[in-house]
Amino acid sequence: MSQRIQSIRGMNDILPADNAAWATLERVAARVFAGYGYEQIRLPIMERTGLFKRAVGEVTDIVEKEMYTFEDRGGESLSLRPEGTAGAVRAGIEHGMLHNATQRLWYTGPMFRYERPQKGRYRQFHQFGVEAFGQTGPDVDIEQIAMAARLFAALGVTGMRLEINTLGTPDERADYRDALHRYFSAHLESLDDDSKRRLDRNPLRILDTKNPAMAELVAQAPTLREYLGEESSAHFDGLCRGLDALGIAYTINPRLVRGLDYYTRTVFEWITADLGAQDAVCSGGRFDGLVEQLGGSATPAMGFALGVERLIALMLDQNVPLDDLTPQVYLVHTGDTASARVPALAEALRDALPDLRLRVHVGGGSMKSQFKRADKSGAQLALVFGDDEAAADEIQIKPLTDRRPQEQVAIDEAAARIAALLAG
Repeated sequence: MSQRIQSIRGMNDILPADNAAWATLERVAARVFAGYGYEQIRLPIMERTGLFKRAVGEVTDIVEKEMYTFEDRGGESLSLRPEGTAGAVRAGIEHGMLHNATQRLWYTGPMFRYERPQKGRYRQFHQFGVEAFGQTGPDVDIEQIAMAARLFAALGVTGMRLEINTLGTPDERADYRDALHRYFSAHLESLDDDSKRRLDRNPLRILDTKNPAMAELVAQAPTLREYLGEESSAHFDGLCRGLDALGIAYTINPRLVRGLDYYTRTVFEWITADLGAQDAVCSGGRFDGLVEQLGGSATPAMGFALGVERLIALMLDQNVPLDDLTPQVYLVHTGDTASARVPALAEALRDALPDLRLRVHVGGGSMKSQFKRADKSGAQLALVFGDDEAAADEIQIKPLTDRRPQEQVAIDEAAARIAALLAG
């Protein structure tokens, strides 16, 4: 017997029973983003590998360890996208969307990283991405943080906590990098292997260590605020004032650096205590130099990514009300004459009630077996249509979830009666 093929570890099926949470999040997110004037863009899941090396950074864990990269038949190196911002910038440059223009964009879809799968961290995972191009100043930073807060509120998710920081300009960060290098070099014996590897290449990433043995050493390291110039300080102060004015509580975390090289000035994370180690649900910041770095004109930019699986886990843990995708009505039928009329009858009901979730029994079977399937479907009503009903141009409506009596109505009155029963 041939071996059964299974899914790739860390790449999960989303089954129909699990889909209500996904559908709810997708619907609410699209509405919230549109409410702020953000337009959807659909991006390919694969790009040239060089795009991510230039954008994300060659010395990041993503590029060094986690990308799914391969050579195609033409000898070109391609990678499944590990994040969305690089592709959004590439698309903006390629299609002339960023030249002397502002853009507010959002996208959603799968991302790919080769990691050890665990709760909230998968090899194929899904994100919502939000990007704004062409706006300087902290006002768009404030807008995006507020938009994320509104999304959580619209979903009914609670317990989120906001952390913010500033990374300054590249020049300011270079001075800070030198200070960190001197500090950590003086404590070389206390660094773990990952930190020693990062020391010469990107010492800021040492601040992002999850090793508890290094917590005290990192806590005593210099902070970037000591190296900020006037403009960066003013930008961060404006961000804080704006959040205060909106009543959005936050904590300034000087060790928040984010894992991608392209960030400048504002960085933020919405985190939760309810998901264990994978506590960041929404993360973002400014990337003012990335468009120019990838071949476009100098363009300020701000964005965030929201982890779909992590947010859905919170929705389920907190019993957030979900969209109901189960059938409302199940149509059972018997007899050659009646069954021949069923397709037209079902389409007429769908024409009259466009939002009706109607499942028609197919494949034959006794009325008893059909009613078993109707009960199993979760439908509130069963429509019963046999040859006798067909001859009289009537249909029976049988409630499945309560003790209301079965009714027999004229076919041309069925849609109105179904709507009334479902509403009542």
